[in-house]
Amino acid sequence: MPNQIDPIDDQLITSVEFQKSAMAHKLNWLRAGVLGANDGIVSTAGLIFGVAGATSDSTAILVAGVAALVAGSISMAGGEYTSVSAQRDSEIAAIAKEKQELEENPEMELRELAWFYEQKGLSGELAMKVATELTEKDALKAHAEAELGIAHDEHVSPTAAALSSFVAFACGSALPLLTATAMPWPGARIPATIVAVAASLALTGFVASRIGGSRPLRAVIRNVFVSLLTMAITYGIGALVGQSIGG
Repeated sequence: MPNQIDPIDDQLITSVEFQKSAMAHKLNWLRAGVLGANDGIVSTAGLIFGVAGATSDSTAILVAGVAALVAGSISMAGGEYTSVSAQRDSEIAAIAKEKQELEENPEMELRELAWFYEQKGLSGELAMKVATELTEKDALKAHAEAELGIAHDEHVSPTAAALSSFVAFACGSALPLLTATAMPWPGARIPATIVAVAASLALTGFVASRIGGSRPLRAVIRNVFVSLLTMAITYGIGALVGQSIGG
């Protein structure tokens, strides 16, 4: 006879699944931080190279770089705050709706929860038993996790998301800015910035690929190529504008 699954074992499996979900959530935050730093590097380096193509004035390059860092960091933080706030509001609304449904029709909700466990491969009898035990313990939590995939008492923080995006972008922006303005030899400013940006983007591309489970080499090449192309285009445009104004 086939082995029967004990309800306790099934609850353990469910717990492990949600632990994996929590880990995935943390990885998403890490990925967002890496991508935020990546955006800071590329956008600020592009702007600095555009200005550097038009003028060799260190003050102008510094002002442009600082402006890019501040404006980009605030923009990233604001966008992340808005996005996460919308997500949080949606989660709270979904939880409230689920709570109302549990109050109005608990039997139907119980059968619905059992159906979810049946879809995971449990027999109808065992699925109902598991659903009943979980409902008796915390009905709202059971339904929120099974049906919505969220924790009913834990919601993402818009403020934390905005702050992390601000810091990630600012840290990324600081690298090309410091390299381009702190280099004591003006002739080495552009080459040093190119090397620093390419190396840092190779690192962020590698980390992002490892988090996402893709091939690191392809991600690194793509990341570095896009950055170099961005810097080349903005430098060329800056040079043309500088010549037009100077002419």
